[in-house]
Amino acid sequence: MVPEPIPPETARRRKIVGVNAETVTNVTSTDFPGHHPGEDHEWSLEKFSQNLEVQFHKNDPLDASFSLVGIDASIANAFRRIMIAEIPTLAIETVFVHNNTSIVQDEVLAARLGLVPLTASLSGLNWLQFYKKPATQDDDEGADDTDTAADNNTIVLKLHVECAWRGAEGIKSGETDPEKLYVNSSVYAKQITFEPTGRQNSEFPEPDGLVRPVNPEILLAKMRPGQIIELDMHCIKGIGADHAKFSPVATATYRLLPTIDIVKPIVGNDARKFARCFPKGVIGSEDVTEEESETSKELEGMAGEKKAVVRNTFKDTVSRECLRHEEFRGKVKLGRVRDHFIFSVESTGQFDSDYLFLESVKTLKAKCSRLKRQFANVMR
Repeated sequence: MVPEPIPPETARRRKIVGVNAETVTNVTSTDFPGHHPGEDHEWSLEKFSQNLEVQFHKNDPLDASFSLVGIDASIANAFRRIMIAEIPTLAIETVFVHNNTSIVQDEVLAARLGLVPLTASLSGLNWLQFYKKPATQDDDEGADDTDTAADNNTIVLKLHVECAWRGAEGIKSGETDPEKLYVNSSVYAKQITFEPTGRQNSEFPEPDGLVRPVNPEILLAKMRPGQIIELDMHCIKGIGADHAKFSPVATATYRLLPTIDIVKPIVGNDARKFARCFPKGVIGSEDVTEEESETSKELEGMAGEKKAVVRNTFKDTVSRECLRHEEFRGKVKLGRVRDHFIFSVESTGQFDSDYLFLESVKTLKAKCSRLKRQFANVMR
């Protein structure tokens, strides 16, 4: 039996998740073999390639927004989870405090330093290897698999700041601003210095390739004359699954594309009220034409009046506000396209936001390759 072609309206209806006033409907996926008799939904690479589409809406170094169309929710969520937890980044792991007479305790200062996002040359970050921590007595494995700190797995940063009086010259009587009274009254991330060793001199070239904080104005501590902070920091590569400080994204989210179908005309004051139920730019207005007033029973005698039309559903937040008003009952249907995912990726600064998504694709591809090899070994 040859499968019959699916009517376009039927295919569209199956892709829409219904959003009602209190419930969500049509959430079950139907694109698998046997669900609809006489229809072929067998997965094929050719069909997937035809349906797959990538649309970039914004591509700034630290903030990207793009749409992935034609994929399953499990794949979209895999990309999101990989970006959050499995792309390796560089962060401060160990802090050696030599002298700290500030009011910030050693452990608190170390925690603040560990959360400072770092950046450097992309080639240098990719060149760095993972550092294996020394085994403890509780570990079953011995210390044979551990590494020692070397130029290819550890970055050394230093912070040496001392607060002192600035001097009476140029200071007004009664001045209370600590920035004017003292030197180094505030300790910022820009005062962290990088000391390259070995191949690090070539892998992290000056000036833009050096390891440095993404935001130099991050406040680390405040001091007063006589107080000193002197410490060394060892940075290693890690993944977000180990600790949040290794996560390369501030946020990585996605949402389904909203749909708004006006099934019955909304005219006049109702059209203006309807537009206010949505964010600006989602709903617009058009004049009712003579032809529409003659052919449509609902628009009879309303030529020249303003009617509500859908402009841009991309800006909609699906607040359901329009479903709370009696005058719009039965006139509008809200939904979401189940295979259109709008991603929003905000990088912490170590990598560009679009680079992070490409790395998530490579990571998922590598996982699939390993799984395929394991299946092949099982079948032998």
